[in-house]
This record gives sequence, structure tokens and C-alpha cells, in this order.
Amino acid sequence: MNTLITSANSAEAYRLKNKLNSEDIILGDYLDLPAFMLSSANMIRLPDPKSIAYVHEMLTLCLDNQIDTVYVIREEEKLPLDIARQLFCEYDIKIISTNELMNK
Repeated sequence: MNTLITSANSAEAYRLKNKLNSEDIILGDYLDLPAFMLSSANMIRLPDPKSIAYVHEMLTLCLDNQIDTVYVIREEEKLPLDIARQLFCEYDIKIISTNELMNK
């Protein structure tokens, strides 16, 4: 299974990736990423959290990419995913906000 870290164009995402120290990490972002970054197997474009179907698009993306853990960095992604946490749990996908990491 894979782990997704959002906000791929931020330093925080790379710090978290290094801290987790796993080969099964995918970085993703809904903001524009250079084409050369998206050509990597470990980098994907995420749905825009302003989309009405954001939660369902993220769930589909997780299922399609065998993602079982999502680390959420940006605030605009946290709220809809926190609300849908139970839905993701039903598919054995953990949603972890960076706020939760700092409290541990």
C-alpha cells in the first residue's frame, strides 16, 4: 500500500516524506506542478478542494493508487477530508492532518 502526502510543492511535504522514510510515498498537489515532476511515478495531480465532488474524487484517487494513508497539509484540504474521515475509514484509508502529527 502507498502513502499520499498532499501539498507536493511545499517544503513541509518533503520534510514529512524524509521523516517517514519509506519508498511507498506519493506526493500530490492540486496546484500547478511542472510537467517534469508529474512524469514521476511518485507524483500525482490531486483534485481541487473547491470542487463539489472533492471528497469523492480523493477517495477514488486513493482507491485507484492503493493509498491507505493520506497526510493532509493545506488547510483548504483538511476540512472536507476531516468531515469525510468516516467514509475513508470504511475503505481502510487513514486521514492524518499535520496538526495531529504536531500534537504527538
